Amino acid sequence: MFSLDDYDYILPEKLIAQQPVATRDESRLLVLDRSGRKIAHRNFYEIERLLEPSDVLVLNNTKVIPGRLQGHKDSGGKVEILILDYAANPEQATDPHERVYQCLVKASKPPKSGTRLRFEENLTAEVLNGQKGIYKIRFHCETDFENLLKRIGHMPLPPYIRRDGAEIQDHTSYQTVYAHYPGAIAAPTAGLHFTPRLLDRLQAKEITIVYITLHVGYGTFLPVRVTDIRDHTMHAEWFSISSETANSINTAKADGRRVVAVGTTCVRTLEHTTNPDCLISPGTGACDLYIYPGYQFKTVDAMLTNFHLPKSTLLMLVSAFAGRKEILNAYQAAIKEQYRFYSYGDAMLIL
Repeated sequence: MFSLDDYDYILPEKLIAQQPVATRDESRLLVLDRSGRKIAHRNFYEIERLLEPSDVLVLNNTKVIPGRLQGHKDSGGKVEILILDYAANPEQATDPHERVYQCLVKASKPPKSGTRLRFEENLTAEVLNGQKGIYKIRFHCETDFENLLKRIGHMPLPPYIRRDGAEIQDHTSYQTVYAHYPGAIAAPTAGLHFTPRLLDRLQAKEITIVYITLHVGYGTFLPVRVTDIRDHTMHAEWFSISSETANSINTAKADGRRVVAVGTTCVRTLEHTTNPDCLISPGTGACDLYIYPGYQFKTVDAMLTNFHLPKSTLLMLVSAFAGRKEILNAYQAAIKEQYRFYSYGDAMLIL
């Protein structure tokens, strides 16, 4: 149960989704009933029938920033960077034309401190310091940085989406329809399946919909490099939970109603902010909760999630919730039924 190899499976490459479905809520939905270990195959829009009017549905309203920039060094060498801490960096310069961020850097040679970088529309930058591929970089521009980033930045699509760069539609399709607060470097993909119309139907059914914010960061996707999964350490990600959201969830729990978390980001945030009295504490902070089998869930009663990579912390989290063998069996059923996997793929509802 604690060996990294226990979370491996073989996925045919053709099942890795390279594009989203044409209509978000027409993706497929595998339903795993934990009580009877039963599996059913549905369409995502049928989730309306699977949720109850008493449920509280928790969504993550983070917004992916187009934080991947392509440029070159003064020496001429190509460089690609990814901004990591767009929304949660306290070290901003006082000059309104400057920004300081931690960034991933890809270049033929690791840049030294003082290296100057140039991008489109006269955006320049200087490497301040760094190690192991992550660098503190100071950016300078003659205009509003946020709007400039929207114009010249690229969406940070996962590496298993093998296309010639991010396409223009990814700026929309790689966001949830309720994305609001910029700061994530990856989408909370379980939420990509919702449409405004479906959300309206859920509200009409009197399902309570609430929002939290967790800016998905680099740490979520770091590969596990230890043979015993208990030795892995999660990186922290910035989150925020309002008093209104906390009160809605706490009231539901007191009434014996289900809390349905949309995505592993919501699961981790809710469990992280559950205090010893089993109440959600509102506020902001850094979530570094690592959930793997053996964890006892305090708040989340049901979970909507996509299909995750082998040997990933996300696969370990859903295994903690539903059982490792049960999850791997469900994945094999999804492969047999030709489900589409990963970020732009299909979904699974665990009840």
